[in-house]
Amino acid sequence: MNFRRPTTDEPEINLIPFIDVLLVVLIFLMLSTTYSKFTELQVNLPVANAEATKDRPAEIIVSVSAEGRYVIDRQAVEGRSVDTLAAALRTAAADRKDPFIIISADATAAHQSVINVLDAARRAGLARVTFAARSGQGDSGNAP
Repeated sequence: MNFRRPTTDEPEINLIPFIDVLLVVLIFLMLSTTYSKFTELQVNLPVANAEATKDRPAEIIVSVSAEGRYVIDRQAVEGRSVDTLAAALRTAAADRKDPFIIISADATAAHQSVINVLDAARRAGLARVTFAARSGQGDSGNAP
């Protein structure tokens, strides 16, 4: 005869599968979440104006070639120093009221060449500077 009481097994919660599922969900959320780094820097983007006038006498177009040569309003600049550029910009801006500079640099131009134009504009006292760019849609890489 069996005089022992029947022992009932106490229910046991196994946490290992639960932890495994939580880790998988955590990894999935970490991989699928995109982190926005654009909030680190406030940038005012330019807006295109389709009705802009074609006649803009106050603009000075500075072209920078891939070799680092400069052209200001279709006039080649002899030399590549910042002082030479500043003098050429002062000459180009002499007869214009409130001029602004449009820098049109080759895509493969050295970064320093563009910085030289910015520095020359600062030395010439020209604070209004912008950059020219082509839209990336449908361009074959050739100039229009």
